[in-house]
Amino acid sequence: MKKTISIVLFIMFIVGCKTENKTYKSKEYRDINKKVEHLVSQMTFEEKIAEMTQDAPANHRLGIPYMKYGEALHGLWLVLDYYGNTTVYPQAIACGSTWEPELIKKMASQTAIEARTLGVTHCYSPNLDVISGDPRYGRVEESYGEDPYLVSKMGVAFIEGLQGTGDEQFDENHVIATAKHFIGYPENRRGINGGFSDMSERRLREVYLPPFEAAVKIAKVGSVMPGHQDYNGVPNHMNTWLLKDILRDELGFDGFIVSDNNDIARLGTMHFISETRAKSAILGLKAGVDMDLVIGKNVDLASYHTNVLKDTITQNPELMKYIDIATSRILTAKYKLGLFDTEPKEIDTETVNAGTKEHQDYAYEMAKKAIILLKNDNDLLPLDMTKIKSLAVIGPNATEERPEKGSYSLLGGYSGLPPYYVSVLDGIKNKVNNNVKINYAKGCDLLDTSKAGFPAAIAAAKNSDAVVLVVGGSRSTGGEGADRSDLNLYGVQNELVEAIHKTGKPVIVVLINGRPLTINYIAENVPSILETWYLGMRSGDAIADAIFGDVNPGGKLTVSFPRSVGQLPVTYLERPDFIGTGKGQYRYSDKSPLFPFGYGLSYTTFKYSEPILADATIAKDGSTTVSVEVKNTGSRAGDEVVQMYVRDDFASVGRYLKMLKGFERIHLEPGETKTVSFQLGFDELSILNQEMEKVVEPGTFTISVGSSSATKDLKQTTLKVF
Repeated sequence: MKKTISIVLFIMFIVGCKTENKTYKSKEYRDINKKVEHLVSQMTFEEKIAEMTQDAPANHRLGIPYMKYGEALHGLWLVLDYYGNTTVYPQAIACGSTWEPELIKKMASQTAIEARTLGVTHCYSPNLDVISGDPRYGRVEESYGEDPYLVSKMGVAFIEGLQGTGDEQFDENHVIATAKHFIGYPENRRGINGGFSDMSERRLREVYLPPFEAAVKIAKVGSVMPGHQDYNGVPNHMNTWLLKDILRDELGFDGFIVSDNNDIARLGTMHFISETRAKSAILGLKAGVDMDLVIGKNVDLASYHTNVLKDTITQNPELMKYIDIATSRILTAKYKLGLFDTEPKEIDTETVNAGTKEHQDYAYEMAKKAIILLKNDNDLLPLDMTKIKSLAVIGPNATEERPEKGSYSLLGGYSGLPPYYVSVLDGIKNKVNNNVKINYAKGCDLLDTSKAGFPAAIAAAKNSDAVVLVVGGSRSTGGEGADRSDLNLYGVQNELVEAIHKTGKPVIVVLINGRPLTINYIAENVPSILETWYLGMRSGDAIADAIFGDVNPGGKLTVSFPRSVGQLPVTYLERPDFIGTGKGQYRYSDKSPLFPFGYGLSYTTFKYSEPILADATIAKDGSTTVSVEVKNTGSRAGDEVVQMYVRDDFASVGRYLKMLKGFERIHLEPGETKTVSFQLGFDELSILNQEMEKVVEPGTFTISVGSSSATKDLKQTTLKVF
């Protein structure tokens, strides 16, 4: 009895503490509102306008602090500066390939600490764009993948890591995150960054909105950035339906909105909506864009500027309320960050080191989990160091010298400058020490068509027992503003692959790239392929570990690989095809992806049991679970990503053939079996009906569980809902 009373008292104490903390937080925010209201009443028009820019200087008259901005996609990047020796982690697409949100959360929390070290408190990350299946678009590398559920999970983890949660939110070790690009940014018709798009509200809500909804409702993101493009003819930066009706009123977003670079002015210069910058500014303000981002402070591109707005506001004082609202939201963010209560950091740009060995080692751990084994005929990998005397390392991406300015091109876009970068060549040399002779030859440059280096590369291959051929892309061939009309290996890389393959030596292709590529020759002829994306500053160490078996690759693709540009878009998110003439297929070519979403091999093998439902029949407001046993049937320990897909078989509207609704990465020793269970309830079973309401409709649901999105890799069961 005493034990029972103690437990009850303990629970009451915990609940009381939680209530007290919540009350304290609510009171704190009420106090902030009062402070902001008072401060705004003291500000001049010029001071308010100055506050509405991305790096407004400190207002010494009123004691308003400076809020420094940066990027944090895969480590901190100071947009106009390269200093601080920041940690560079795997690029976002590689983060997604880990299928492990907790890894991303820890990465973001470390990035926040580095940001605070350099005085940064507002970061323009994460990218929550869901890739539409068109990798001509250069910014594929910045996303977590082509599935809204996966992007939501990764995005929430990143935001919670960067901002903190509960009482730690926005404290001295965390910063404000910016979810971008609101909304539907990759849905363009030509694969062009910021290009023309046109889509239904249904597609907007089914594919592109879920990650932002999760960012607002679960992670409580502090800032949002609209996309460059329009939504069905109305530019996002003036779209009150998107920014007010959906983002603020429907989702409940209460932070501030920052424009993408120059996009308020682009309402006139790109969209040709407004004739003057003053009109552009008013359109942005009325839609709720609070901050005008103009990198470099180019006065000719600024719209929220005294010279632009003063006459307009003087003539129409009613517009002042929009400026007051925007200023208030920005000041609120500064109060929440504690900037009013701390002295600004003095940064010595020559000596400051934001990164730590702990962070660099963690970047290495993440890199090892992001590697994807696409092919491994005859178990060529892993190489046995005791059975080879020489190894050729060939290719334009095998190594890279430290740049004089900027950052390494093989780290991907939005990369800071780390204190060092371990290339594939470096990593392999470190791994083999003097036990294996390394024959290095570049073979060709990434960006030109010269084959002058081919003879040396062929000789290196012939003089070696095996070849590691490192090809792909770089920041020069991908990333923001680096869109392409084809997806073949750039320059003469494919010819280099052919030449090395013809030597007859065992070849391992290592891809370092930021987008899916049409690597048909490699897929058909080369026995082993590793997709590594951009793995960060410890890339070569992780890749060498995978090549020699110290790491068993366990990553999975989060974007589908096409066979040709003519297939695009290629994504597992497909609706049923035509069943009449043509059978929904291409004439004389394969319509399936070269490698599908969710795909990735291992040095071991896994066996799945048939999925079992805890309850095979449930009410439409009920829930159940589906479970599957996974056994490691090989001789090596390894990781497997178990994936669950759901389809409402017959419904009132058309649906995708399947949608990811659960995943879990597990580690299994040889012979070990684990049971993985997934929840099936409203969130997993609901669809948008004809009235655009989220409902669960009675009927049967196909539940698929397996190792990838491909039908052959899935086992199915049927759930009945009444």
